[in-house]
Amino acid sequence: MNDITELARRIGVATINAEVQSDDKEMERTRLKSIHGNDNVWDTHCLGERFKVIAFAAPFCIVEDKTTGKKGSVEFQHSPRFYFNFQED
Repeated sequence: MNDITELARRIGVATINAEVQSDDKEMERTRLKSIHGNDNVWDTHCLGERFKVIAFAAPFCIVEDKTTGKKGSVEFQHSPRFYFNFQED
């Protein structure tokens, strides 16, 4: 099957992971919060508390907010693993 989004997603993965500045989780969390806001950055545990993950297509996850039922997407970086930038569909 031909995935017309693959090249764009591969570039997105490389870009996001190249921006990582530290292997220290707290330093990286702080960096991401300064970009995306305090309430828009989650580690894996916190993501699972707030969202139901529907699908992965790196660097994106399709999610549903457990409280509101709203669906959207978040981006994620590999290591340290954080999810960020919820965008409602």
